[in-house]
Amino acid sequence: MNKARKLLITIFLLTLSIILAKAPEEGQYPLSEIKKLDLQKAGLLISQDDIYNPDGISLIDALVNVNGCTGSFVSAEGLIITNHHCAFAGVNAASTPEHNYLEDGFLAESREKEISAKDYKVKITESYEDVSDVILEAISGVDNLEERSKIITKKMKELGEAATNKGNSIEGKVSEMFAGQSYILFIYRIIEDVRIVYVPPRTIGEFGGESDNWVWPRHTGDFTFMRAYVAPDGSSAEYSKENIPFVPKKYLEVNPKGVEEGDFAFVLGYPGRTYRNQPSQFIEEQYNYQLPYISNLYSWTIDLIEAKTEGNEEMSLAYSTHIKRLSNTMKNYKGKIQGLRNTELIKTKQAEEKEMLEFINNNDKMKQNYGTLLGELNDVYSKRMELAEANLWFGALYRLSDDFKLARFVIQNAEEKEKENSERKQTFKDENIEKSILKFDETFKISMESIEKELLVKMICDARMFSDNSRVIAVDNLITKEMKKQDVAKFVEDNFISMKITNKENFENLLTKSLDELKELDNTLIKFALELNEQNKLLNSENDKIDGALSKLLPQFNEVKKEWKNILFIPDANGTLRFTYGYIKGYSPKDAIYSSPITTLKGIIEKSYLGSEYAIPTKLKELYDAKDFGQFYNPKLKSIPVGLLYNMDTTGGNSGSPILDAQGKLIGVNFDRAYEATINDFAWNDDYSRSIGVDIRYILWVTQKLGGADFLLEEMGVKVD
Repeated sequence: MNKARKLLITIFLLTLSIILAKAPEEGQYPLSEIKKLDLQKAGLLISQDDIYNPDGISLIDALVNVNGCTGSFVSAEGLIITNHHCAFAGVNAASTPEHNYLEDGFLAESREKEISAKDYKVKITESYEDVSDVILEAISGVDNLEERSKIITKKMKELGEAATNKGNSIEGKVSEMFAGQSYILFIYRIIEDVRIVYVPPRTIGEFGGESDNWVWPRHTGDFTFMRAYVAPDGSSAEYSKENIPFVPKKYLEVNPKGVEEGDFAFVLGYPGRTYRNQPSQFIEEQYNYQLPYISNLYSWTIDLIEAKTEGNEEMSLAYSTHIKRLSNTMKNYKGKIQGLRNTELIKTKQAEEKEMLEFINNNDKMKQNYGTLLGELNDVYSKRMELAEANLWFGALYRLSDDFKLARFVIQNAEEKEKENSERKQTFKDENIEKSILKFDETFKISMESIEKELLVKMICDARMFSDNSRVIAVDNLITKEMKKQDVAKFVEDNFISMKITNKENFENLLTKSLDELKELDNTLIKFALELNEQNKLLNSENDKIDGALSKLLPQFNEVKKEWKNILFIPDANGTLRFTYGYIKGYSPKDAIYSSPITTLKGIIEKSYLGSEYAIPTKLKELYDAKDFGQFYNPKLKSIPVGLLYNMDTTGGNSGSPILDAQGKLIGVNFDRAYEATINDFAWNDDYSRSIGVDIRYILWVTQKLGGADFLLEEMGVKVD
């Protein structure tokens, strides 16, 4: 073989190895699965034990859960970086019209000036243990589906409580990995004193607003610095001036040089829920019921709140967090609807299940064991879809309505008081009830009767249109289909709003009542809420039966699928620590359009001329005009990198996750997905699944040049020019 040919073959094989190495893998891998991956081939330059080492300290020890988001320690003094939108509620709670930290930003120039983030806690994963055998033993021989579901829930709770040690700030929680099959007990350390250190102005942290939400290209500086504090003896404690910064086992090293297109990267975090191991009927239910109902209702509610608070700065600020959460979910759900339509995922899954049935029927043993499986699954999901409207309505009412949120609490409190303290739900135990009641203080302060009235009219009118199996009995008993909207509005005003349950004194008076006393009250709101409560119990009982059936059927479904496809299944995300990897990579979201994977400060300036959601601080424009870019200027891009796009597998809960380079150094913070990737919860594909993060170079530049916080860069070990 001549030298030229040898060289060509060598080049071909090298190219092939690069292509194979860069073929992304779907998967939000549990910690236990990381060792099964060939990450060095993919591009990792550190040991896989450096990411997760059950026998020592590793990168996962720098990870924290911050109120449902992810964050990471970036200094030895408890400094945490997470998303602006993850800290939003805490910043909002600390803001007033006179000191609007949400709009203006905030910098604590010393530790003493750091602001307490109200109701924020940090959770650190300490360890985990497989407890599947214990739970499966508890349901062995139990055929009653409702009972089966209740036993699983109860056993998970018992194991979590047994592992909890409040005195040492340890919380145990069992998470279901595969329904009816696999259960893991996670041990978390809880830190109760969390403080705000630096928040960029809203025009940075929310640049692009709703227009750019779930959209690429993105130029949002979605980051915030917080700090974890503990008591002087190292134990967890609520806010106190005597508390000291928490010293983490591990903190992330920052790479101020960032990454380039095509570079390997990975993400660690606490992704919320995904549903990829579900059958076609689950996706069908989402598409036909959950996604359209919630997205439409939230869109309507946002418009209502904005209209009622317009011109009232105090109330606009008070409702900011609520609107932000509704908006985020609303746009996410609309993206999912579009994604399901574009990918025809339901049809794809149905075709797959048809092939699976053929696989079952072509094998006598499989047919004997699983011949009725798909039919049984279809029956269970058909029942669930019959109840979908009612389930969604009750959930939305208790989530959105101040009146019925409070009324439900009053009724549940009366029910729980009839039990021994040890048998009560955690919220209503003697040692917790005062804190539980305090959580409604914000409701008493900001609840607006005009918003509540229109919301209840909308909810009641919607319920009148539900199918027979999802009728809301309390509505049918009081409101006829013939009643006009204005008549419903008068009924709501006279019977619900007039009861003024959002008055703290009235609410606390109701809490003193027994269940029998509540039933005897001449209070239409409470009577209506009691009737709703009884139907909701029946509904929950039906849901338990459905969940019980699925706890038996879904493991069988996935077992058949594994044998048929001969692949390793990764459990759906469930709020526990996960790992995903990929590359800084662009994509083609539409025909004839290619989006590169790094945006720049130049793009912010270009968008800023649109004003409104694209307004920027005057100082940022001055820094740009002066070309005061410091060490964060990228010669290739001829600007400062701002946003990153990558083909990693993320979902809700990954907000605030660190984006790490091949050396395990911090090069960005994850905060969103591209619109096409909102479907990630149901399916992942390298063609459209892209996640979005803010580049560490932009974070550092804003913190230093706009925020004037050189000391934070120094704390993170970044040399200040």
